[in-house]
Amino acid sequence: MDLTSAGFMLLRGAQVYAPQSLGVQDVLLAYGKILAVAPQIPSDVLPDCKIVDLNGLILCPGFIDQHIHFIGGGGEAGPATRAPEVRLSKLVEAGVTTAIGLLGTDSVTRHPESLLAKTRALNEEGITAYMLTGAYSIPSPTITGSIERDVALIDRVIGVKCAVSDHRSSAPDDAALANMAAQSRVGGLLGNKAGISVFHMGSSKKGLAPLYTILENSDVPMSKLLPTHVNRSETLFDAAIEFALKGGHIDITSGIPGPVTPSQAVKRAVDSGVALDLLSVSSDGNGSQPVFDAQGNLTGIGVAGFESLLETLVALVQVQNMPLADALVPFTRSVAKFLGLESKGEIAVGKDADFVVLTPALAIHQVYAHGRLMVQEGKACVKGTFE
Repeated sequence: MDLTSAGFMLLRGAQVYAPQSLGVQDVLLAYGKILAVAPQIPSDVLPDCKIVDLNGLILCPGFIDQHIHFIGGGGEAGPATRAPEVRLSKLVEAGVTTAIGLLGTDSVTRHPESLLAKTRALNEEGITAYMLTGAYSIPSPTITGSIERDVALIDRVIGVKCAVSDHRSSAPDDAALANMAAQSRVGGLLGNKAGISVFHMGSSKKGLAPLYTILENSDVPMSKLLPTHVNRSETLFDAAIEFALKGGHIDITSGIPGPVTPSQAVKRAVDSGVALDLLSVSSDGNGSQPVFDAQGNLTGIGVAGFESLLETLVALVQVQNMPLADALVPFTRSVAKFLGLESKGEIAVGKDADFVVLTPALAIHQVYAHGRLMVQEGKACVKGTFE
């Protein structure tokens, strides 16, 4: 246990959203865990208890971002367009206390081994980080030689990623896709992990057809398949809603501004009858944002940040008129449930002490990871090793 997380701390008097609204509560924590949540918790019976006054502020679970390019994405226009590695300060300043890393288009100059090293580094620096093996291509690049072994044996690996319905994918056949998902599923069973398969969705007219092919050609449960970037087109998003109404989980990218904005996507899905626990929002942070013309030629490229997460949350509340308790779910509880992270996503006794403290205007004031203060007054007070 990191001694920086030790000792009693009492977060006093915040409006607590767990993510459900609990009203004004005190939250007691020690050794990175939540010990008690109650309207009034006495501090005078606790040895050396640090009291933090959060009166007038909002306390909610730390954000879980399940789609981040830890070691950078990109490369679609040559070596100079490789995105840089993520910095700890950028994550925590965006409210991210749990992060999932993955590879993208480039699995030639970037490797799962390097991604694993960065994943371990982020854990050492103070947040919780996991990763997906694989990349856009199939056969998937792995560390041990198989997806099943990676997921079963490597502690930080919880699933696999590939790309479908995209001109940058490796055009996998039906059997290869089904085998990939089945290996991740079995590896998850053996390693007591989620064993998920995440699918980068492109703009091809094939849409979600590859995922339905997996369901037809294997016995992998729908609950283990995750299409992401589903708000990149109207057609794809309509198909994603249909997928979710059948019980599948869908992931909306906050870094995609349209044609379906992230807040519109969440609201439309809910209004269509999709359960909030089947929706998640992720940033695609540090991934490239290439722009291609109709012939597939690259016409521009940028890098995704993380500020879009909070912007989406604010838009859900202030533009889409969604209650904060509901708006928080796709950033917290639903992600934790899908990823099988039982200690994450909620403010409750026994859960990890990961918090975002918001002002009444929904700006980030503080961030705690494992009970350690990472952000104060919106700025990182804990930074990565070389920052």
